[in-house]
Amino acid sequence: MAQLPERMSTADLAQVVEGIRTTVRRHSTRFERAIPLIASENLLSPYAKELLVSDLHSRYAEGLPGERYYEGNEQVDEVENLCLDLARRLFRCSFADVRPTSGTVANLAVLKALAEPGDLVATSRLADGAHISSAGFGAFGLRGVKPLYYPWDPERMTLDVAKTREVLRAVRPKLCLFGLSLFLFPMPIDELRPTLEEIGAVGWYDGAHVLGLIAGGEFQDPLHEGAQVLSASTHKTLPGPQHGILLGELKSEETAKRLQAGAFPGVTSNHHLNAMAALAVSLAEHLAFGRDYARQVVRNAQALAQALHERGFDVLAPELGFTRSHTIAVRVGREGGGEDVALRLSRAGIITNKNLLPGDKSPKHPQGIRLGSPEVTRVGMREKEMVAIAELFDDLLHKGKDPAAVAEAAWALKRDFTTLQYCFGAGEAAYRYYDLVGRDPA
Repeated sequence: MAQLPERMSTADLAQVVEGIRTTVRRHSTRFERAIPLIASENLLSPYAKELLVSDLHSRYAEGLPGERYYEGNEQVDEVENLCLDLARRLFRCSFADVRPTSGTVANLAVLKALAEPGDLVATSRLADGAHISSAGFGAFGLRGVKPLYYPWDPERMTLDVAKTREVLRAVRPKLCLFGLSLFLFPMPIDELRPTLEEIGAVGWYDGAHVLGLIAGGEFQDPLHEGAQVLSASTHKTLPGPQHGILLGELKSEETAKRLQAGAFPGVTSNHHLNAMAALAVSLAEHLAFGRDYARQVVRNAQALAQALHERGFDVLAPELGFTRSHTIAVRVGREGGGEDVALRLSRAGIITNKNLLPGDKSPKHPQGIRLGSPEVTRVGMREKEMVAIAELFDDLLHKGKDPAAVAEAAWALKRDFTTLQYCFGAGEAAYRYYDLVGRDPA
């Protein structure tokens, strides 16, 4: 990275600004030409994007609608009340709070509300697919709670129900967290509901990855299977802004108040009003288009997994159909390991991420990669294109084809899929960031 000189004139700084804009434009072009397979990424609709650069970006509205600590929030209250109503409708639940600014902040709000330092909270290990917020160096450590790890079934990529019952009865944690960052199959909450009730534990579901699939009826329905609280980010299978949300089917008004206090003043101040408004648009769009979108997301993931399997890749859980979500896990030790393979794919125009798999010890040098179908589905790809993507993997990683040639083939496939689908304003450009201002800043 170039070093800035110690002294800079206004003209120098103007050049820096133009350089930043140019770099972002190059980034947008890169993704327009690439096959984006990050399971945790998606694309905003034009109407939601518009609100991110609205005047809401510049304003504050601490507190709840009608109970603000700043004046001038009448319109903010209208939008937030609509956002809350849309969330409750979409997820068929009685409680919602849209003030967390990310999924991890939503998790922190739950921990602030429902756990004290020293409490036991059941969760999964990182190598079994858990998110870093449930690790000692993440939100769990920040709140000072102690993780109790579920017994895991690596063949089925889910927890072992019988052994988990035994552990929960023996140790009796205060909270039981269900939810993963490598989320292939539904969690057995319904099967464990009697045990949670028996020990008096609160079921908590981190639905960040599968939020749009839940809303679209293509995964499980945790709030009606035994979880009282659902925390999530809002930009993965739900194609909204980078924000957070709390949802619940709560047993008491006191729990609702504790969660609201956990969100504010617990772990947020202002809650990024522009993103909240964009979330409201995204929730409305998901009510309109989410079922079709979620169905195709899952079909695409399963088609890609099958095509990779047929080409000799070690895709996890073949006996179970590989996945019931948007995510695929591939063990690539034979191809060089997760770190090397993800880098080689990136150079060939295919964007993935290295990922821990059961048995891995090093998060920097895992044996797996994680693939996801949300973004390629959002731009209109279907099962046929998933087979073509698997061919690109095979060409690069098994047949040794030149990365530049694979990148060209990736762009040849992608060039017909660069506009948004499943939203109001469908057909708008998906990647060119300057569309919001109506001109190329170059």
